[in-house]
Amino acid sequence: MSFIAWIVLGLIAGFVASKIVNKSGEGVLLDTILGIVGAVLGGFLFQTFGMAGVTGLNIYSILVAIVGAVVFLVLYHALFRRGTRI
Repeated sequence: MSFIAWIVLGLIAGFVASKIVNKSGEGVLLDTILGIVGAVLGGFLFQTFGMAGVTGLNIYSILVAIVGAVVFLVLYHALFRRGTRI
């Protein structure tokens, strides 16, 4: 995949994952970075369990990236929580 495709995939995955995890985004730049890292993590997790990882800019890859970004965001918020704990 090209660098631009990774950015687009990361932007989409980061935005959707941020809305799923905390209902408000982290900001465009951080959403994109977390989405790209999540896409890589999602591809690794899916390949570890015997499924195809990120295969290009398509719906399946977006879903893989969103799953990875959600996992990454949950870990991110657990480690770097802002605000009070309930």
